[in-house]
Amino acid sequence: MFVSRAATILHADLDAFYASVEQRDDPALRGRPVIVGGGVVLAASYEAKAHGVRTAMSGGQARRLCPGAVVVRPRMDAYAAASRAVFALFRATTPLVEGLSIDEAFLDVDGLRRISGTPAAIAAGLRRRVAEEIGLPITIGVARTKFLAKVASGVAKPDGLLVVPPDGELDFLRPLPVRRLWGVGPATAAKLAGYGVATVGDVADMPEAALVSLLGPGPGRHLHALARNRDPRPVRTGVRRRSMGAQRALGRRPRPPEELDAVLVGLVDRLAGRLRGAHRVCRTVTLRLRFGDYARASRSHTLPQATAETSALLDAARRLLGGAAPLIAERGLTLIGVSFGSLHDDRVVQLALPFDAGEAADAAVDGVRGRFGSSAITRAVLLGRDPGIAVPTLPDEPSG
Repeated sequence: MFVSRAATILHADLDAFYASVEQRDDPALRGRPVIVGGGVVLAASYEAKAHGVRTAMSGGQARRLCPGAVVVRPRMDAYAAASRAVFALFRATTPLVEGLSIDEAFLDVDGLRRISGTPAAIAAGLRRRVAEEIGLPITIGVARTKFLAKVASGVAKPDGLLVVPPDGELDFLRPLPVRRLWGVGPATAAKLAGYGVATVGDVADMPEAALVSLLGPGPGRHLHALARNRDPRPVRTGVRRRSMGAQRALGRRPRPPEELDAVLVGLVDRLAGRLRGAHRVCRTVTLRLRFGDYARASRSHTLPQATAETSALLDAARRLLGGAAPLIAERGLTLIGVSFGSLHDDRVVQLALPFDAGEAADAAVDGVRGRFGSSAITRAVLLGRDPGIAVPTLPDEPSG
């Protein structure tokens, strides 16, 4: 696959997005530590992060670390509107935009030199327009590969611009901590540290066979390639997502099984609606759990037939949660996440299967919600319960 010899890929990432929107819209919050979300931290301004506040931390812990922080309720509609405005600027810059989330994207500006200037000049102009027209800080990394552009934006944060020239790629990468590599979380970093591997350069110097032996074939080859900046993936547009998910942080108080079930129902109901709205069907249901000791676990179930029917997806998720009941009772639970994978276009499945009663009920619910709003109709088990926060997501783009 062709990879440009010039640094023409931009990774643009809005800084502390939710908190920055709050500071933009309320001048009294500017320069002050801001926490978005009360029970669980959804976002923190850089002033709050300086005190150790992090996303997904409990609100109580965050307030102990930063007693002077201002805690604000999330305004998802405001964040979604800001995201749409930023992406409009991305697409006005180049047609080659690959969204990763509502606050970050890759842009390919190869071939725009005569029209718009160098990639560095394009990135600087984009940052200026986002600041002036939308009022938000954004960091951009510019490099020859997607991986390196993302690393560069991470190093340049907050509110920065960093260009990695092709002849300086490995000099830039090698001293960075191994956690900068995509796919290296705490567990993998700890495993590598046990073998004296602390930097990207240490990974690059290991034989690929040694990494494969330590981490497995897929992760080993993946990290070996990234450590040497081998990433041939182009910026792709019109790509439909391969999975979609949602999660709910629970805090640290014990929750009875019926409350955990209600949380699961809410997550699956919300996700199934998104699935049908995107005209997709799912084969694999995955449950992700975070326990009271911060350990994590995930388990999956593959359905015999791809579906978007809420009841079938909920049955699978409930079986997975039931199987984890002994661990939950022993260790407590602080987060439940559900994701639907192995997604396909629903038209193929609809040609093969009859329209059943479950699908008819889902269609009726979707119709009411589409006309009167998502809260117009709900499941009985969710009545009177906090539904949690529906985080805005990028639209699922049609293929082609």
